[in-house]
Amino acid sequence: MHPLPYPDRERALWIYRQMVRIREFEERVKRTFTEHPGMIRGHTHLGDGAEATIVGAIAAIRPDDYVLATYRCHGYLIALGSSPRAMMAEIYGKATGLSHGLAGSMHLADPEHQFLGTSGIVGQGIPHATGVALAIQVRGSDQVVLCFFGDGAAKQGAFHESLNIASLWKLPVVYILENNLYQAVTRVEMEDANAAAGEPLSTKARAYSMPGVTIDGTDPIAVLTTVANAVERARRGEGPTLIESVFYRFSAHGNIIVPPPVPLHFEEHEALTIYQCADEYEQWRQRDPIPRFRAWLGGIGVSEDELVAIESAAREEMDDAVRFALESPWPEPDILQRYVYA
Repeated sequence: MHPLPYPDRERALWIYRQMVRIREFEERVKRTFTEHPGMIRGHTHLGDGAEATIVGAIAAIRPDDYVLATYRCHGYLIALGSSPRAMMAEIYGKATGLSHGLAGSMHLADPEHQFLGTSGIVGQGIPHATGVALAIQVRGSDQVVLCFFGDGAAKQGAFHESLNIASLWKLPVVYILENNLYQAVTRVEMEDANAAAGEPLSTKARAYSMPGVTIDGTDPIAVLTTVANAVERARRGEGPTLIESVFYRFSAHGNIIVPPPVPLHFEEHEALTIYQCADEYEQWRQRDPIPRFRAWLGGIGVSEDELVAIESAAREEMDDAVRFALESPWPEPDILQRYVYA
């Protein structure tokens, strides 16, 4: 992959630790549907395969910078330092969750860790992040916003409007287009009315006079290096950058559980029947960012014991998060009126 010293050994281990924690968290969410059917209500979207993009990008910012993302949102909070206990409790709808059980998987938010929330609307975070960047500029601080969105959002009007105004006003925002090859269940390059024109998608930056680049989203150091350059450019007042990070989503687009509970099984062969072909899936499995980065760490002298310790700690942490969430109380009915504007 890359030579040291960028990042240094400790930073590289931090990156691996967060990637493993994200994968373990997502695996626990998957298992909930078979081990505790009916516990998770509503939509849930997993980000296994996106770990290198998520962590590599977040490794490039400061603790006071902001992050907005899509409803496939679990990994960002983990990398930003949110409590997996509170996250899992929120996904389970429990009172101890980040939003007291009112938000669920698709609408996680943690302002204390600079994660400003998500919604189920495709591309919604793009104008929101642009607005946050404008607020930063008005306040005169040197903070930056990372805005994550999927390839399907690149055909939303809000994408074009936001990039246009961000470029005109040189707003401190980095747009990270996560191209996981599928817009829900449609291949991104399919030439029909449901797809987005332009290949690679980063070429759309040219229309708005900003830098655009496509990178290997399975390589966390490539992501870190590219995002760090864009972040520093934004801090200097030089405006936004569009980064297309290409990787593969290993789970299906999403799922929904409605009463009465119907268990959904997420074994890999069943996910394939939805939209993927087996050959494509296996080819991308060979590029799974976690074992690739693990091998790279071994090549720079990180011992097997160190790597196993990181992995064991992540498994224990996420098992604890599930136990905490299962044992947590349900919200009291009066909470329904507590956060309603009159």
